[in-house]
Amino acid sequence: MDREVFQEQFGLLGTSQEMRHVIDKIMQVAKTDISVLLQGESGVGKDVTARAIHSLSERKRNNLIIVNCGAIPEGIIESELFGHEKGAFTGANESREGYFEKANGGTIFLDEIGDTPKNVQVKLLRVLENGEFFRVGSSKVQTTDVRVIAATNLNLWKLVQDGSFREDLYYRLDTVQIHLPALRERQEDVVPIFRKFVQEFSAKYDSVFKGFSDEARELLISYRWPGNIRELKNVAEQLVVLEKSQFIDVERLQKYLKGRQRQGSADNLPMIPNGEEKKSDSGNDFERRDRELVYRALVELRTDISDVKKMLANFMYSAMSSKDIKALPPALQSNMDESDVSEMKINLNEHATLGMQKMPGEDTEDENEVQESEQSVLVNFFGGDEIPSIEATEQFLIKQALDKYDGNRRKASETLGISERTLYRKLDQYGLA
Repeated sequence: MDREVFQEQFGLLGTSQEMRHVIDKIMQVAKTDISVLLQGESGVGKDVTARAIHSLSERKRNNLIIVNCGAIPEGIIESELFGHEKGAFTGANESREGYFEKANGGTIFLDEIGDTPKNVQVKLLRVLENGEFFRVGSSKVQTTDVRVIAATNLNLWKLVQDGSFREDLYYRLDTVQIHLPALRERQEDVVPIFRKFVQEFSAKYDSVFKGFSDEARELLISYRWPGNIRELKNVAEQLVVLEKSQFIDVERLQKYLKGRQRQGSADNLPMIPNGEEKKSDSGNDFERRDRELVYRALVELRTDISDVKKMLANFMYSAMSSKDIKALPPALQSNMDESDVSEMKINLNEHATLGMQKMPGEDTEDENEVQESEQSVLVNFFGGDEIPSIEATEQFLIKQALDKYDGNRRKASETLGISERTLYRKLDQYGLA
Protein backbone atom coordinates (compact mmCIF):
# COMPACT_ATOMS: atom_id res chain seq x y z
CA MET A 1 0.00 0.00 0.00
CA ASP A 2 1.25 3.47 -0.86
CA ARG A 3 2.34 5.58 2.11
CA GLU A 4 0.02 8.48 1.31
CA VAL A 5 -2.98 6.20 0.83
CA PHE A 6 -2.15 4.46 4.09
CA GLN A 7 -1.91 7.75 5.99
CA GLU A 8 -5.15 9.07 4.53
CA GLN A 9 -7.00 5.84 5.29
CA PHE A 10 -5.93 5.59 8.93
CA GLY A 11 -5.60 9.27 9.86
CA LEU A 12 -1.87 9.27 10.51
CA LEU A 13 -1.35 12.84 9.37
CA GLY A 14 1.87 14.60 8.41
CA THR A 15 4.52 14.63 5.69
CA SER A 16 7.54 15.43 7.84
CA GLN A 17 10.59 13.19 7.85
CA GLU A 18 9.71 12.04 11.38
CA MET A 19 6.26 10.86 10.31
CA ARG A 20 7.58 9.20 7.15
CA HIS A 21 9.94 7.20 9.35
CA VAL A 22 7.05 6.18 11.64
CA ILE A 23 4.83 5.14 8.72
CA ASP A 24 7.60 3.09 7.11
CA LYS A 25 8.20 1.25 10.37
CA ILE A 26 4.48 0.56 10.86
CA MET A 27 4.20 -0.88 7.35
CA GLN A 28 7.23 -3.08 8.00
CA VAL A 29 5.96 -4.69 11.21
CA ALA A 30 2.17 -4.65 10.70
CA LYS A 31 1.92 -7.93 8.79
CA THR A 32 3.97 -9.82 11.38
CA ASP A 33 2.90 -11.03 14.84
CA ILE A 34 5.76 -9.30 16.61
CA SER A 35 5.00 -7.31 19.78
CA VAL A 36 5.14 -3.54 19.33
CA LEU A 37 5.79 -0.86 21.96
CA LEU A 38 4.49 2.61 21.08
CA GLN A 39 6.14 5.45 22.97
CA GLY A 40 5.19 9.11 22.92
CA GLU A 41 3.53 11.91 24.80
CA SER A 42 -0.18 12.04 25.47
CA GLY A 43 -2.14 13.06 22.40
CA VAL A 44 0.34 12.00 19.71
CA GLY A 45 -1.97 9.30 18.32
CA LYS A 46 -0.87 6.02 19.91
CA ASP A 47 -4.41 4.58 19.70
CA VAL A 48 -4.71 5.59 16.03
CA THR A 49 -1.36 3.92 15.34
CA ALA A 50 -2.47 0.71 17.08
CA ARG A 51 -5.64 0.61 14.94
CA ALA A 52 -3.56 1.12 11.81
CA ILE A 53 -1.20 -1.74 12.70
CA HIS A 54 -4.12 -4.08 13.39
CA SER A 55 -5.95 -3.08 10.20
CA LEU A 56 -2.89 -3.80 8.09
CA SER A 57 -2.17 -7.14 9.80
CA GLU A 58 -3.29 -10.68 8.99
CA ARG A 59 -5.54 -10.48 12.07
CA LYS A 60 -7.65 -7.58 10.78
CA ARG A 61 -10.79 -9.73 10.44
CA ASN A 62 -10.71 -10.52 14.17
CA ASN A 63 -11.15 -8.31 17.22
CA LEU A 64 -9.00 -5.39 18.23
CA ILE A 65 -9.47 -5.03 22.00
CA ILE A 66 -8.34 -1.70 23.47
CA VAL A 67 -7.49 -1.65 27.18
CA ASN A 68 -6.48 1.46 29.11
CA CYS A 69 -4.47 -0.09 31.93
CA GLY A 70 -4.23 3.22 33.76
CA ALA A 71 -8.02 3.61 33.95
CA ILE A 72 -8.75 0.22 35.55
CA PRO A 73 -8.65 0.09 39.38
CA GLU A 74 -5.85 -2.07 40.73
CA GLY A 75 -8.29 -4.39 42.52
CA ILE A 76 -10.08 -5.52 39.37
CA ILE A 77 -7.50 -5.22 36.58
CA GLU A 78 -6.55 -8.91 36.80
CA SER A 79 -10.19 -9.92 36.43
CA GLU A 80 -10.66 -7.50 33.53
CA LEU A 81 -7.65 -8.83 31.66
CA PHE A 82 -7.95 -12.56 32.35
CA GLY A 83 -11.58 -13.08 33.40
CA HIS A 84 -12.96 -14.79 36.49
CA GLU A 85 -15.00 -17.77 37.59
CA LYS A 86 -18.34 -17.65 39.34
CA GLY A 87 -17.87 -17.07 43.08
CA ALA A 88 -14.23 -16.02 42.71
CA PHE A 89 -14.98 -12.90 44.76
CA THR A 90 -17.91 -10.98 46.15
CA GLY A 91 -20.15 -9.93 43.29
CA ALA A 92 -18.84 -12.56 40.85
CA ASN A 93 -22.27 -14.03 40.18
CA GLU A 94 -21.24 -15.67 36.93
CA SER A 95 -18.16 -16.58 34.96
CA ARG A 96 -16.76 -13.88 32.72
CA GLU A 97 -14.30 -13.75 29.84
CA GLY A 98 -11.37 -11.36 30.13
CA TYR A 99 -9.96 -9.14 27.45
CA PHE A 100 -7.32 -11.68 26.42
CA GLU A 101 -10.01 -14.28 25.72
CA LYS A 102 -12.10 -11.77 23.76
CA ALA A 103 -9.04 -10.83 21.69
CA ASN A 104 -8.26 -14.46 20.77
CA GLY A 105 -7.19 -14.54 17.15
CA GLY A 106 -6.89 -10.77 17.02
CA THR A 107 -4.96 -7.96 18.65
CA ILE A 108 -4.96 -6.52 22.16
CA PHE A 109 -3.80 -2.94 22.66
CA LEU A 110 -2.55 -2.28 26.21
CA ASP A 111 -2.47 1.48 26.58
CA GLU A 112 -0.60 3.06 29.53
CA ILE A 113 1.17 -0.24 30.17
CA GLY A 114 3.48 1.49 32.65
CA ASP A 115 0.59 1.85 35.11
CA THR A 116 0.06 -1.93 35.39
CA PRO A 117 0.52 -3.29 38.96
CA LYS A 118 3.54 -5.56 39.45
CA ASN A 119 1.43 -8.57 40.46
CA VAL A 120 -0.30 -8.37 37.08
CA GLN A 121 2.94 -7.79 35.16
CA VAL A 122 4.16 -11.32 35.84
CA LYS A 123 0.92 -12.72 34.40
CA LEU A 124 1.22 -10.50 31.35
CA LEU A 125 4.71 -11.88 30.83
CA ARG A 126 3.37 -15.45 30.81
CA VAL A 127 0.68 -14.58 28.24
CA LEU A 128 3.25 -12.88 26.03
CA GLU A 129 5.64 -15.81 26.19
CA ASN A 130 3.33 -18.80 25.73
CA GLY A 131 -0.26 -17.54 25.54
CA GLU A 132 -1.24 -19.11 28.87
CA PHE A 133 -3.15 -17.55 31.76
CA PHE A 134 -5.53 -18.38 34.61
CA ARG A 135 -8.92 -16.85 35.23
CA VAL A 136 -9.31 -15.40 38.71
CA GLY A 137 -10.60 -18.18 40.98
CA SER A 138 -9.59 -21.01 38.64
CA SER A 139 -6.67 -23.42 38.47
CA LYS A 140 -7.38 -24.41 34.88
CA VAL A 141 -4.91 -23.13 32.32
CA GLN A 142 -6.48 -21.06 29.54
CA THR A 143 -4.79 -20.29 26.24
CA THR A 144 -5.14 -17.43 23.80
CA ASP A 145 -3.54 -16.40 20.52
CA VAL A 146 -3.18 -12.63 20.46
CA ARG A 147 -0.87 -10.04 19.02
CA VAL A 148 0.13 -7.51 21.71
CA ILE A 149 0.61 -3.81 21.08
CA ALA A 150 1.54 -1.79 24.17
CA ALA A 151 1.82 1.96 24.61
CA THR A 152 3.14 4.35 27.22
CA ASN A 153 3.94 8.03 27.70
CA LEU A 154 6.39 7.12 30.46
CA ASN A 155 10.04 6.11 30.34
CA LEU A 156 9.67 2.36 30.89
CA TRP A 157 13.38 1.81 31.35
CA LYS A 158 13.42 4.39 34.15
CA LEU A 159 10.50 2.51 35.76
CA VAL A 160 12.58 -0.67 35.51
CA GLN A 161 15.48 1.05 37.24
CA ASP A 162 13.11 2.38 39.92
CA GLY A 163 11.81 -1.14 40.52
CA SER A 164 8.20 -0.43 39.56
CA PHE A 165 8.28 -2.32 36.24
CA ARG A 166 9.60 -5.81 35.61
CA GLU A 167 12.76 -5.93 33.53
CA ASP A 168 11.83 -9.23 31.83
CA LEU A 169 8.44 -7.82 30.79
CA TYR A 170 10.16 -4.69 29.48
CA TYR A 171 12.42 -6.71 27.18
CA ARG A 172 9.47 -8.82 26.03
CA LEU A 173 7.44 -5.73 25.10
CA ASP A 174 10.35 -3.81 23.61
CA THR A 175 10.82 -6.17 20.65
CA VAL A 176 9.96 -3.38 18.22
CA GLN A 177 9.69 0.17 19.52
CA ILE A 178 8.02 2.96 17.58
CA HIS A 179 8.51 6.48 18.86
CA LEU A 180 5.66 8.80 17.90
CA PRO A 181 7.08 12.34 17.71
CA ALA A 182 5.48 15.24 19.55
CA LEU A 183 3.84 17.83 17.33
CA ARG A 184 6.48 20.44 18.25
CA GLU A 185 9.13 18.08 16.81
CA ARG A 186 7.53 18.26 13.35
CA GLN A 187 6.50 21.88 12.97
CA GLU A 188 6.01 21.67 9.20
CA ASP A 189 3.03 19.36 9.83
CA VAL A 190 1.14 21.76 12.11
CA VAL A 191 -0.55 24.01 9.55
CA PRO A 192 -1.54 21.25 7.06
CA ILE A 193 -3.04 19.14 9.87
CA PHE A 194 -4.83 22.18 11.26
CA ARG A 195 -6.31 22.97 7.85
CA LYS A 196 -7.53 19.38 7.47
CA PHE A 197 -9.27 19.51 10.86
CA VAL A 198 -10.83 22.86 10.00
CA GLN A 199 -12.21 21.48 6.73
CA GLU A 200 -13.71 18.47 8.52
CA PHE A 201 -15.35 20.54 11.24
CA SER A 202 -16.58 23.18 8.79
CA ALA A 203 -18.42 20.45 6.87
CA LYS A 204 -19.68 18.83 10.07
CA TYR A 205 -21.07 22.03 11.58
CA ASP A 206 -22.03 23.69 8.28
CA SER A 207 -19.73 26.59 9.11
CA VAL A 208 -17.45 28.84 7.09
CA PHE A 209 -13.81 29.29 8.09
CA LYS A 210 -12.36 32.47 6.59
CA GLY A 211 -8.72 31.68 7.28
CA PHE A 212 -6.12 33.23 9.60
CA SER A 213 -3.48 35.96 9.48
CA ASP A 214 0.24 35.46 8.95
CA GLU A 215 0.82 36.25 12.63
CA ALA A 216 -1.72 33.61 13.67
CA ARG A 217 -0.02 31.11 11.38
CA GLU A 218 3.34 31.88 13.00
CA LEU A 219 1.80 31.36 16.43
CA LEU A 220 0.38 28.01 15.36
CA ILE A 221 3.88 26.93 14.37
CA SER A 222 5.78 28.39 17.34
CA TYR A 223 3.35 27.13 20.00
CA ARG A 224 4.64 23.95 21.66
CA TRP A 225 1.29 22.05 21.66
CA PRO A 226 1.65 20.21 24.99
CA GLY A 227 -1.52 18.27 24.14
CA ASN A 228 -0.17 17.44 20.66
CA ILE A 229 -2.63 16.33 17.92
CA ARG A 230 -5.47 16.05 20.41
CA GLU A 231 -5.04 19.69 21.45
CA LEU A 232 -4.64 20.90 17.86
CA LYS A 233 -7.88 19.15 16.88
CA ASN A 234 -9.67 20.62 19.89
CA VAL A 235 -8.51 24.16 19.02
CA ALA A 236 -9.58 23.73 15.39
CA GLU A 237 -13.06 22.60 16.47
CA GLN A 238 -13.44 25.50 18.90
CA LEU A 239 -12.43 28.04 16.28
CA VAL A 240 -14.89 26.65 13.72
CA VAL A 241 -17.79 26.59 16.21
CA LEU A 242 -17.13 29.63 18.41
CA GLU A 243 -15.48 31.95 15.87
CA LYS A 244 -17.86 31.09 13.04
CA SER A 245 -17.27 33.13 9.87
CA GLN A 246 -14.56 35.17 11.61
CA PHE A 247 -11.10 35.85 10.24
CA ILE A 248 -8.68 34.46 12.84
CA ASP A 249 -5.97 36.85 13.96
CA VAL A 250 -3.38 36.22 16.64
CA GLU A 251 -5.55 37.69 19.42
CA ARG A 252 -8.46 35.37 18.63
CA LEU A 253 -6.16 32.36 18.42
CA GLN A 254 -4.45 33.10 21.73
CA LYS A 255 -7.76 32.73 23.56
CA TYR A 256 -7.78 29.00 22.78
CA LEU A 257 -4.16 28.18 23.57
CA LYS A 258 -3.64 26.83 27.08
CA GLY A 259 0.17 26.84 27.17
CA ARG A 260 2.75 29.64 27.46
CA GLN A 261 0.81 32.18 25.39
CA ARG A 262 -1.93 32.01 28.02
CA GLN A 263 -0.33 31.05 31.35
CA GLY A 264 3.47 31.09 30.97
CA SER A 265 3.95 27.39 31.68
CA ALA A 266 7.63 26.53 31.81
CA ASP A 267 7.19 23.57 29.46
CA ASN A 268 5.71 25.59 26.61
CA LEU A 269 8.46 27.85 25.28
CA PRO A 270 7.91 29.08 21.73
CA MET A 271 9.79 27.16 19.07
CA ILE A 272 12.06 28.68 16.42
CA PRO A 273 11.09 27.64 12.86
CA ASN A 274 13.38 25.01 11.38
CA GLY A 275 15.49 25.36 8.27
CA GLU A 276 12.82 24.03 5.87
CA GLU A 277 10.32 26.59 7.11
CA LYS A 278 12.81 29.41 6.63
CA LYS A 279 13.54 28.51 3.04
CA SER A 280 9.99 29.33 2.02
CA ASP A 281 10.34 32.99 3.05
CA SER A 282 12.67 35.83 2.17
CA GLY A 283 15.75 36.39 4.32
CA ASN A 284 14.45 39.59 5.90
CA ASP A 285 11.12 38.01 6.81
CA PHE A 286 12.46 34.99 8.62
CA GLU A 287 15.22 37.00 10.33
CA ARG A 288 12.60 39.40 11.66
CA ARG A 289 10.42 36.50 12.81
CA ASP A 290 13.36 34.78 14.49
CA ARG A 291 14.24 37.97 16.36
CA GLU A 292 10.66 38.32 17.56
CA LEU A 293 10.49 34.70 18.71
CA VAL A 294 13.84 34.84 20.49
CA TYR A 295 12.86 38.10 22.19
CA ARG A 296 9.54 36.57 23.28
CA ALA A 297 11.34 33.51 24.68
CA LEU A 298 13.76 35.72 26.63
CA VAL A 299 10.96 37.82 28.08
CA GLU A 300 9.04 34.73 29.17
CA LEU A 301 12.18 33.13 30.61
CA ARG A 302 12.70 36.34 32.58
CA THR A 303 9.20 35.88 33.99
CA ASP A 304 9.99 32.30 35.03
CA ILE A 305 13.19 33.39 36.81
CA SER A 306 11.32 36.16 38.59
CA ASP A 307 8.66 33.67 39.76
CA VAL A 308 11.31 31.32 41.12
CA LYS A 309 13.07 34.15 42.95
CA LYS A 310 9.85 35.29 44.59
CA MET A 311 8.99 31.71 45.50
CA LEU A 312 12.45 31.23 47.00
CA ALA A 313 12.29 34.42 49.02
CA ASN A 314 8.72 33.83 50.25
CA PHE A 315 9.54 30.30 51.33
CA MET A 316 12.73 31.23 53.19
CA TYR A 317 11.07 34.22 54.85
CA SER A 318 8.14 32.07 55.97
CA ALA A 319 10.44 29.40 57.32
CA MET A 320 12.48 31.86 59.36
CA SER A 321 9.41 33.80 60.52
CA SER A 322 8.32 30.65 62.29
CA LYS A 323 11.94 29.93 63.29
CA ASP A 324 11.57 26.57 61.56
CA ILE A 325 15.19 26.60 60.45
CA LYS A 326 15.15 22.80 60.01
CA ALA A 327 13.07 23.26 56.89
CA LEU A 328 16.00 24.99 55.21
CA PRO A 329 18.96 23.25 53.53
CA PRO A 330 22.04 22.40 55.63
CA ALA A 331 23.97 25.32 54.15
CA LEU A 332 21.62 27.74 55.92
CA GLN A 333 21.18 25.83 59.17
CA SER A 334 24.67 26.20 60.55
CA ASN A 335 25.63 28.97 62.98
CA MET A 336 22.37 30.92 62.70
CA ASP A 337 21.41 32.91 65.78
CA GLU A 338 18.67 35.54 66.33
CA SER A 339 20.70 38.33 64.69
CA ASP A 340 21.37 36.14 61.64
CA VAL A 341 17.67 35.39 61.26
CA SER A 342 16.70 39.06 61.60
CA GLU A 343 19.29 40.19 59.09
CA MET A 344 18.28 37.56 56.55
CA LYS A 345 14.62 38.47 56.94
CA ILE A 346 15.48 42.01 55.89
CA ASN A 347 17.63 40.82 53.00
CA LEU A 348 14.97 38.39 51.82
CA ASN A 349 12.28 41.04 51.98
CA GLU A 350 14.38 43.23 49.72
CA HIS A 351 15.22 40.27 47.49
CA ALA A 352 11.56 39.30 47.07
CA THR A 353 10.74 42.74 45.69
CA LEU A 354 13.74 43.05 43.38
CA GLY A 355 12.35 40.76 40.66
CA MET A 356 13.64 41.37 37.19
CA GLN A 357 11.91 44.62 36.43
CA LYS A 358 14.08 45.91 33.62
CA MET A 359 13.47 44.90 30.05
CA PRO A 360 16.25 44.48 27.46
CA GLY A 361 17.59 47.86 26.37
CA GLU A 362 16.68 49.75 29.56
CA ASP A 363 19.16 51.29 31.98
CA THR A 364 21.07 48.54 33.84
CA GLU A 365 23.24 50.67 36.12
CA ASP A 366 23.02 48.36 39.17
CA GLU A 367 22.34 45.12 37.29
CA ASN A 368 25.69 43.51 38.12
CA GLU A 369 25.25 44.13 41.83
CA VAL A 370 21.75 42.65 41.74
CA GLN A 371 22.94 39.58 39.84
CA GLU A 372 25.82 39.04 42.27
CA SER A 373 23.38 39.29 45.18
CA GLU A 374 21.00 36.79 43.57
CA GLN A 375 23.84 34.39 42.79
CA SER A 376 25.08 34.59 46.38
CA VAL A 377 21.61 33.76 47.75
CA LEU A 378 21.20 30.74 45.45
CA VAL A 379 24.70 29.39 46.10
CA ASN A 380 24.21 29.64 49.86
CA PHE A 381 20.73 28.17 49.59
CA PHE A 382 21.84 24.96 47.89
CA GLY A 383 25.28 24.79 49.44
CA GLY A 384 27.13 24.25 46.16
CA ASP A 385 29.33 26.03 43.67
CA GLU A 386 26.91 25.89 40.75
CA ILE A 387 23.57 27.62 40.28
CA PRO A 388 20.77 25.02 40.04
CA SER A 389 18.32 25.08 37.14
CA ILE A 390 14.96 26.82 37.41
CA GLU A 391 13.19 23.46 37.34
CA ALA A 392 15.39 22.00 40.11
CA THR A 393 14.85 25.07 42.29
CA GLU A 394 11.08 24.99 41.83
CA GLN A 395 10.88 21.28 42.59
CA PHE A 396 13.02 21.67 45.72
CA LEU A 397 10.94 24.55 47.06
CA ILE A 398 7.63 22.84 46.33
CA LYS A 399 8.74 19.63 48.08
CA GLN A 400 10.03 21.59 51.08
CA ALA A 401 6.82 23.58 51.40
CA LEU A 402 4.61 20.48 51.16
CA ASP A 403 6.77 18.65 53.70
CA LYS A 404 6.59 21.64 56.04
CA TYR A 405 2.78 21.65 55.99
CA ASP A 406 2.24 17.87 55.78
CA GLY A 407 0.94 18.06 52.22
CA ASN A 408 -1.47 20.96 52.79
CA ARG A 409 -1.42 22.57 49.35
CA ARG A 410 -3.24 25.73 50.37
CA LYS A 411 -0.67 26.58 53.04
CA ALA A 412 2.18 25.51 50.79
CA SER A 413 1.01 27.77 47.97
CA GLU A 414 0.65 30.71 50.38
CA THR A 415 4.18 30.14 51.65
CA LEU A 416 5.55 29.96 48.13
CA GLY A 417 3.68 33.09 47.07
CA ILE A 418 1.80 31.38 44.24
CA SER A 419 -1.84 30.46 43.69
CA GLU A 420 -3.15 26.97 44.44
CA ARG A 421 -3.93 26.62 40.74
CA THR A 422 -0.31 27.34 39.84
CA LEU A 423 0.88 24.87 42.48
CA TYR A 424 -1.37 22.13 41.08
CA ARG A 425 -0.06 22.84 37.57
CA LYS A 426 3.56 22.64 38.69
CA LEU A 427 2.90 19.41 40.63
CA ASP A 428 1.57 17.90 37.44
CA GLN A 429 4.37 19.40 35.33
CA TYR A 430 7.11 17.88 37.50
CA GLY A 431 5.29 14.61 38.19
CA LEU A 432 5.03 15.35 41.93
CA ALA A 433 1.25 14.91 42.25
